[in-house]
Amino acid sequence: MNFFRIAVALLVPAVFLAGHAVARDDGRYANSPLKPWFDSLKSGKGPCCSDADGSVVADVDWESKDGHYRVRLWGQWIEVPDDAVITEPNRAGRTMVWPMWGTVGISIRCFLPGSMT
Repeated sequence: MNFFRIAVALLVPAVFLAGHAVARDDGRYANSPLKPWFDSLKSGKGPCCSDADGSVVADVDWESKDGHYRVRLWGQWIEVPDDAVITEPNRAGRTMVWPMWGTVGISIRCFLPGSMT
């Protein structure tokens, strides 16, 4: 019986994390004029993938303090690593974040600051 509990305890997180490792680009943005730009976005952590993989962040859910960013995702504030910040001009205008789920929680792969308007 203990083996079964251990197997379930190890299998459930693995299945959950595997589902988030797959890109979500299902083709709905294929005709967007910004698609090639989104597909080319990179941070110091690597390619961001596309608009479909990122999430728009409301102005109240991100902030800049002392030259560093943080975002609120799923009710918690997460520091944005400096090398995850995209420094090229934001053609989309809205703030976006590309989170990754791992064994230590949520980390940020890419962050595209908006204008806070």
